[in-house]
Amino acid sequence: MEQIEKLKAFITNNYLFGKEDEFNCETDFLEKGIIDSTGILELVCFVEETFNFSVQDDEIVPENFSSLIKLNEYVNRKLNNNSVMVNQCAESQE
Repeated sequence: MEQIEKLKAFITNNYLFGKEDEFNCETDFLEKGIIDSTGILELVCFVEETFNFSVQDDEIVPENFSSLIKLNEYVNRKLNNNSVMVNQCAESQE
């Protein structure tokens, strides 16, 4: 399953109870009342467990967690940043 599909499935199943037509990639979760502050914390936990990286407190902002597209972009940045760090660590050990 693709990354954005995993994110969408989690949101649909946990907050919309399967009503996938309730939002699209740009729907603002907070503005539409899809996710509240507790829901954001659950979403953060899901992202950390699913994509195997830590979300820093200062990253839990609407720019990263307010819509599916923003969330997907955030996950992409984190994954790309983590792979760069792993590559740098591997190179320094050689």
